[in-house]
Amino acid sequence: MKGHYVAYLKTDEEITDFFAVRMIAVKVGSNKKQYLDLALADSTGEVNAKKWDVADTELPMLSDIREGDILKVKATVTEWNGMKQLRVSKLRKAVDQDGLERSDFVKAAPEAPESMYAFMLAAAGGIADGDLRRISVRLLEDNREKLMYYPAASKNHHAELAGLLYHMKRMLMMGERFCDVYGNLDRGLLAAGVIAHDMEKLNEMLSDRDGVVSGYSFEGQLLGHLIQGVKAVDRLARELGVPEEKAIMLEHMVLSHHYEPEFGSPKKPLFPEAEILHYLDMVDARMYDMEAALAGASPGGFSEKVWTLDNRRLYRSEAFPAPRPETREAAGSEAAGSEAAE
Repeated sequence: MKGHYVAYLKTDEEITDFFAVRMIAVKVGSNKKQYLDLALADSTGEVNAKKWDVADTELPMLSDIREGDILKVKATVTEWNGMKQLRVSKLRKAVDQDGLERSDFVKAAPEAPESMYAFMLAAAGGIADGDLRRISVRLLEDNREKLMYYPAASKNHHAELAGLLYHMKRMLMMGERFCDVYGNLDRGLLAAGVIAHDMEKLNEMLSDRDGVVSGYSFEGQLLGHLIQGVKAVDRLARELGVPEEKAIMLEHMVLSHHYEPEFGSPKKPLFPEAEILHYLDMVDARMYDMEAALAGASPGGFSEKVWTLDNRRLYRSEAFPAPRPETREAAGSEAAGSEAAE
């Protein structure tokens, strides 16, 4: 059985355990010696690993290791530049006799994909505007198969099995609450924007059915999911006969949700629902990264540096402990499900 998980590794700990390979390369250091650079992962996260002073006699064995393989690793947990790292002394590929459970190595959203999809489809079907309702339902129905496993990113926030669906669902739940406070927001337009904004990540990235991204598609590399998303919405809007103003507003939400040109958006949001969409996206991404970083921190202690949060080390409170993720998500699912049904 697996006993050590990435999120809970402690500095100076000596471990022998199994991890999945996300990246592997033999490199040459400044001392002209070969070393092995690895990204190792399990269901809780990913950690960099190094095996120093790799001899030529080890290269045939190492060349047989591929991304996705499971390795048994003997290592010391160290820290470099504020991040955990494994100093590997021994490794080998796992064999059938090790009796491993694949689920230990697949990082997955904490809710069942089928449940999240049903929630999203119910929300789309409840949009009051008929044109936005039809385009939102079609986006979900046309992409159902990939939504069951696609992540929201290759690394960082929601880089997990069904992570994109989880990201969209939480944004939709938060969007409902924004609409309760700001009466000038159109619920249907905001919901349609949430459903459409990242949908073309399904065609930008190349993911296996474990939610692990191996690269980017040809179109994804040349255009990116924002432009791909505008194309997809435009194509579907023309097919469904959606009026031009509604189609272009939805396309604008997709195009502008990254907000800044350096992040891919040539236009900033030009109406309230587009502005709120950007902040929903940012808040959910940051809360995800904070939760992941704090999972391995001790109460009263600090996390590793989180580079997506400007290399901050986050504090985990003793006085105000966060509820367990599965408890929070279960409560959120019940509340959201009842709202979608009303």
